[in-house]
Amino acid sequence: MKRKSIFWPATLTVWTVIVAFPLYWMVITAFKQRPDVFPLPTFIPWVDFTPTLEAFETIFGQYQNQLINALQNSAVASLVGAGIATFAGAMAGYALVRIEFRRRFFRNDDIAFFFISQRMLPPVAVIFPFLLMYQQAGIIDRAWSLGVAYALFNLPLAVWITRDAFRAVPKEIEESALIDGCTRIGAFFKISLPLALPGIITAFFVCFIFAWNEYLFALILTFRRSQTLPVLISGQANELGAYWWIMSALGLIAIIPMIAMGLYAQKWIVRGLSAGGVKG
Repeated sequence: MKRKSIFWPATLTVWTVIVAFPLYWMVITAFKQRPDVFPLPTFIPWVDFTPTLEAFETIFGQYQNQLINALQNSAVASLVGAGIATFAGAMAGYALVRIEFRRRFFRNDDIAFFFISQRMLPPVAVIFPFLLMYQQAGIIDRAWSLGVAYALFNLPLAVWITRDAFRAVPKEIEESALIDGCTRIGAFFKISLPLALPGIITAFFVCFIFAWNEYLFALILTFRRSQTLPVLISGQANELGAYWWIMSALGLIAIIPMIAMGLYAQKWIVRGLSAGGVKG
């Protein structure tokens, strides 16, 4: 019994260290100077090296305009992508719960699995068709058009999450509204959507985070004008080498909004992700 009681806490502790160490390494590297990064690594602030704000001074001085532009582009693309994916995903998720598709290979569960299976498709498999379509349409290097690509790629996640959220809404409430003369669209917007709001918010934040961190689409579909934050970070590695302290400082700036958003929306995310566990 003692071995079993010690095994899981020890395993979780080791796994926590493995997961948290890259984040710790990025944070301390953001407060290093070049001599503290090369040639030998340093681990403990004020013991192995003296923390400095030199990387942040460089960013807010030399890279200030690029940083503001990248933050704006990332925000626009993520908001557009998450908004479209959540709205379309909510309607699709509602239809999969309330409308019965009985044809062969087109049952509700089959359609839902088809949606989520699209998320398994490697982005590199569709990036060049996207590039050709965007080039022909003349919408390449636009933050909003990048958001449309994000919406299409994150739509399966939104459908899957909102489907479970609507599944937790009792059908009897909608039936009462329909008997009283409410239309199906009215029941969706006035009854089901407010009751499934935690799941809708969860889908929005999940899609937003995936869009905020996306790199490949932003690299191929944008240039300097619509450059996003991940592309700006990767641009600090060039033929002269990688400026790890600058990249780490930019990475720290990039994750702060996501951490703040996650803490603010934590209660909705927990309720939304667990909504499908109970059927109405």
